Amino acid sequence: MTPQPAYLLHKRPYRETSALVELLTLDHGRVRAVARGVQRPGSRARATLQPFAPLHITWSGQGELKRLSLMESRAPAAMLVGEGLLCGLYANELLTRLLPVELPVADVFAFYAAALEALPRPDGRAGALRRLELSLLEALDAEPRFCTPGGESLDPQTRYRFDVDSRAFLPAETGIDGRTLKLLSGGDWREPGLAGPAKAVTRAALAPLLGSRPLRSREWMQQLVARRRTGGSAARG
Repeated sequence: MTPQPAYLLHKRPYRETSALVELLTLDHGRVRAVARGVQRPGSRARATLQPFAPLHITWSGQGELKRLSLMESRAPAAMLVGEGLLCGLYANELLTRLLPVELPVADVFAFYAAALEALPRPDGRAGALRRLELSLLEALDAEPRFCTPGGESLDPQTRYRFDVDSRAFLPAETGIDGRTLKLLSGGDWREPGLAGPAKAVTRAALAPLLGSRPLRSREWMQQLVARRRTGGSAARG
């Protein structure tokens, strides 16, 4: 097969020297595979098969679980630390949890690659993650519909809440105003003041797909925020 551009989403040990891996590929979406020998000390493949690093891979096998044949680096891994690293782990966990195996998702791949470039910069993280989330929702036919359940336009002066069943918006006493939702529907999620509403919309749309099991990366982010608050309070004290 032609080598596929790919990124490692998740890896865990398998038997003595191998690993079970989840990869995001350009043409085949999420691929599950065995990477044989990758856990051996000094293995060249072990150094190559790292999160956030652009790869070229090939595999063999007809079943759902493939066997990796080629693993080559295309470029250095994105340098993610602190909050940027947690955002990257969130993206990996989200795709691992929600993408069906071997569903072609070229747009998701492109937005994931763009997110890795943006995550080292604090001002680029929110917009990059929202665009990735939205592309994932579109791939799963679960994207928000920026209208009422009946298809009517949103009133700029009315507040709305997201309706899971229709993926549209219902009038509510509290929620997001129609003007903001109209701005979000235009696709420019970087406008000032839209970061909070954009996050609320994508989180509401993702919630029924994720179910009741919490995201570990989201818990780690909450712990980081709590530590920062505690540290700031101690410093002020």
